[in-house]
Amino acid sequence: MRRIPPEMFRFTTGEKSDLNGAVLEAFGVAGEHLETALGPDGVRERMRAAGWIADIEDEELHDALKRLVRWELLDVVHNHAENYRTAEEYERRNLQYSLTRRGEAALAGVRHALEVLASTGALQTAVLEAIADRLDELSVLSGEPASADRRIFSTLRELEGHLEALVENTKAFNGQLQRLLRAEGADLEVFREVKAATVAYLQEFLVNLDRRGQAVAAAVIRVEEQGIAVLRERALRGAELPPTTGGDPAAGWLDSRRARWAGLKAWFLPDDGARARIEQLHDIARRAIVSLLQVLERINESRRRSSSAVQDFRELARWFAAAPAEEDLHRLWSAAFGLGPARHAHLAHPDPELIPSSHSWAEAPPVAVSVLLRTSGRTERFTRTAKVRDVAAVRAERAERARAERAELARAWQALETNGPVRLSSFGDLDRAAFDRLLDLVGRALSARPDAQGLRRAMTGDGRVEVTLSPPLDERTAVLHTSKGELTGPDYVVRITAVGGANAFPVIGAAPQEVAG
Repeated sequence: MRRIPPEMFRFTTGEKSDLNGAVLEAFGVAGEHLETALGPDGVRERMRAAGWIADIEDEELHDALKRLVRWELLDVVHNHAENYRTAEEYERRNLQYSLTRRGEAALAGVRHALEVLASTGALQTAVLEAIADRLDELSVLSGEPASADRRIFSTLRELEGHLEALVENTKAFNGQLQRLLRAEGADLEVFREVKAATVAYLQEFLVNLDRRGQAVAAAVIRVEEQGIAVLRERALRGAELPPTTGGDPAAGWLDSRRARWAGLKAWFLPDDGARARIEQLHDIARRAIVSLLQVLERINESRRRSSSAVQDFRELARWFAAAPAEEDLHRLWSAAFGLGPARHAHLAHPDPELIPSSHSWAEAPPVAVSVLLRTSGRTERFTRTAKVRDVAAVRAERAERARAERAELARAWQALETNGPVRLSSFGDLDRAAFDRLLDLVGRALSARPDAQGLRRAMTGDGRVEVTLSPPLDERTAVLHTSKGELTGPDYVVRITAVGGANAFPVIGAAPQEVAG
């Protein structure tokens, strides 16, 4: 980072900072009128033109000029070309002052700082359109003869000016936006209106922002295809730079143009694969809209409430201020915040007689406080053990439910048992339990691999019931009716048997035990 020359901005501090700034501003005003040197009388005149209305003595003005010369902001020369009639006139008009290079930079820096303080950032879609227009114009001018060099120079500088305006305004607006997100306005109504207007402003800016950014990126590609290096060389010829004593200014001018072009590509078409800054601006704007809407929602919510904690505390503060005596303050505090005896105040030492009542609490030994009291604020309570619940009724209810389920299962197996292979359509109408069991058996069989004869075999989870499924002998369709609806499918040949014989199936009214399924 380049180091700022010492004492360059010293004129802005100290007791005479206003006078020093006014004198330097006088030279800036003179420079706008193409006057490069001023005497004390000219400085006084230009100070009045710059807005200095206070009287100033000659000695005070000379001291200010000497300080600026000492800080290398002004040069002083002797004007021997004039004819002086008196010695007093020689003293007044002999010395001529002019801005040094450092003085010009210091004055420009102060002016820019004041402009930044007074300005507000903006998001202007017109700037994006102007950048795209200047890029398209450069693309057209690159194909014209050498007579267009001056137009290329002016168009390139306009493009850089629009880019600089975009960057500066965006930075300023982003800083202002972040301060707005953190700020808490004193006037709630004005604060709400500002944030609502900002949301509308951001939403308007985001309309077609992607399209505008892509248009600028496409224009950058077209210019680079024409040859950006050749375009800069032609702009250099059109700039007609004056000669300088420090060397050829062309190299520095071209370096500056390359840096500006790299900044343009960083915003719309970065080379390193990073996200374009215009996309980052898009994300920032959208996040700001969400944050502002959340703040507005909280503001509206607080407006809908009949009271708020802030208002309550302010009213309580007024009561404290109006309390006539200290005792009233204590009573008000106790009533407002519920301060009563401490939760552990009821605890005592194992032998309280050993600790006299006049003993200070700070010197007395500590009293053990239980973990429950410290963590939850509740004290232990030792009560009688609760009665054991009588579960006889619950056991009877569960036994009755098991018997009913077993009876239902037994009826389902009796309805499904076959003496041999039968058609699936032979089952006809089935109740819900039998239909669920049949559907489960058929599904198990279909998921098994067929054997060499084409039969599919499967068993229930407990291994007590086996189902054999043969492919249908013809293209007939089986329709099974149940309370849930109808099941239609191929008319398979089904055989359902008990693996352990007839006793493998549950019997209605038998004692509860594990059943198939």
